[in-house]
Amino acid sequence: MLLCINANNTNVKFAVYDGEKPVGDWRLKTEAGRTADQYIVWLDQLMRMAGLELKAITGAIIASVVPASVFHLTMLCEQHLKTKPLVVGDPAVKLGISVKMDIPTATVGADRLANAVGGHITYRRPLIIVDFGTATTFDVADGEGNYLGGAISPGINLSVEILHSATAMLPRIAVERPARVIGKSTTEAMQSGIFWGYVGLVEGMVQRITTEFGSDLAVVATGGLAPLFVGVTPVIHHLDPDITMRGLVEIYRRNRA
Repeated sequence: MLLCINANNTNVKFAVYDGEKPVGDWRLKTEAGRTADQYIVWLDQLMRMAGLELKAITGAIIASVVPASVFHLTMLCEQHLKTKPLVVGDPAVKLGISVKMDIPTATVGADRLANAVGGHITYRRPLIIVDFGTATTFDVADGEGNYLGGAISPGINLSVEILHSATAMLPRIAVERPARVIGKSTTEAMQSGIFWGYVGLVEGMVQRITTEFGSDLAVVATGGLAPLFVGVTPVIHHLDPDITMRGLVEIYRRNRA
């Protein structure tokens, strides 16, 4: 049994795999100071509800873009699960791909690297992976799975929150697909601007990345809000909510092989 942990700026996701088969996954709001003892109480209860036991876990891997969380998550694995986790970004952890960046691999978001690995083993062709998370990221991998870089823009919920907090009269809105582009109320206008604005962002970025890359790429959407955008633009070819965790399972396998 393998425990995969993906800590991003909004949530920490835990998933348990029996070989390559997912048998449970849970999310917890990210708090950098949350201790190993707090994590284990929460995780133990949820695993028991799913018919799983902590003692069944024999390995762990962590991807985190919240540096302060890595220590506590590592302690969770070492003290409570009695296993030393692999940490994506550690120089000793082999990705099985090249990271063709001008900065050290350790400074690239661990989830973005896991996405590249998970995408390559599934699609086996050049990819753009659009992750609709706290930030909206565009990651590019070539046909061999090598990570080439990408682009980072503000996430949708972050944009909604800033639009509300930085203005005197605009309300806080829910992100949803509006029925029309021309809003007939302030709320409709905001929903249109956010939703169709991000559709335009995705379409424009995919076009520019494809032109710079020089050939067609498959476009994969992932992240919590990705389902909203699948089916409204032809540039998104696949919805793949498990691409990050699948990448972590593969990275663990490559290092334990």
